[in-house]
Amino acid sequence: MATMSAAQQRAQAKVEYDAFVAACPSRKLLDRISNKWVTLILAALGGDGAHQPGAGCTGEPRAMRYSELARLLAGVSQKMLTQTLRSLERDGLVARTVVPTVPVTVSYELTELGLSLYEMMRGLKAWAEAHMDDVLAHRATYDTRTG
Repeated sequence: MATMSAAQQRAQAKVEYDAFVAACPSRKLLDRISNKWVTLILAALGGDGAHQPGAGCTGEPRAMRYSELARLLAGVSQKMLTQTLRSLERDGLVARTVVPTVPVTVSYELTELGLSLYEMMRGLKAWAEAHMDDVLAHRATYDTRTG
């Protein structure tokens, strides 16, 4: 059996990623990025938060301060926002910039990797917004039939 370099081992592992296999690391990544707060943070940093509701995804990606994100993401706790931003930074999806001012200014923005995920996620967010009435109607029909 021939030995492989680290680069060859990484390439081999990449070919073998299969989210249907319980031990596959891509399953943990799918779990993380399917979180509602991740979707909303990506949308906010991607520019969706800069428009009027119902106007579509027309904003440009931009850096935002923690307090801006907290105001925009109604219902997110400080702990959840902090944890989610840290995990996105760890995964290379968000870059955190600290400016030594008084008080310290911290901003977050999407990385290239984060922008590529945002492009996919914005379609999911738009779909959910566009089809909510249909889903609510189906839920009501189901609930009357089974209730």
